Amino acid sequence: MAKSKEVKKLDTSTEEKIKNAARIVFHKKGFAATRTRDIAEEADINLALLNYYFRSKEKLFDIIMLETVTGFMHTMATILNDEKTSLEKKVELVASHYIDFITQEPNIPIFMLNEIRNNSGGLLEKLPIKQIVMSYAFVKQHQEAVAKGKITEPNPLHFLMNLLSLVVFPFIGQPLLQGISGLDETQFNKLMQERKRLIPVWIKAMMKAK
Repeated sequence: MAKSKEVKKLDTSTEEKIKNAARIVFHKKGFAATRTRDIAEEADINLALLNYYFRSKEKLFDIIMLETVTGFMHTMATILNDEKTSLEKKVELVASHYIDFITQEPNIPIFMLNEIRNNSGGLLEKLPIKQIVMSYAFVKQHQEAVAKGKITEPNPLHFLMNLLSLVVFPFIGQPLLQGISGLDETQFNKLMQERKRLIPVWIKAMMKAK
């Protein structure tokens, strides 16, 4: 019995080790450029052991992609569905969280952009993205703000697109922006931190624009 528990613990530990390695490699290289050998090397295991736990690159990728998108969407869902925070506060929280998150995980925006474009149908089947985004308290708050004249654009999708674009695009364009500006990594990250204060101001101005 004790031996069985030990084997189970070893199996779980090895699976997590492989998944963590796959997450690093997939986020950096994407699906097409990643070889199972790359993942095995990152996990410091032999290829046969990787194939024992995960029969194909496709299966392992599906797991990592689903976990990445779910993790990215979960915090947004929590923020947007909080009826106790105002629309303005939601903007502040989304901007603050995702700027910090992407600063720590800079490969995720490009990874998600590329893979969602290549397999959006599969993700929509596995994740209720429409419900995650469009059925939350923020939609009701947005409609109320429109009714009161605080926001002139009635489509909440514009609100979300503007907010996410302002947060994510600078990280996607980081190499270009650093090349143009001459900023090093530390200076660029400081610039991104400044956007936590600026993005709510810009969103409020855009939503009231005629």
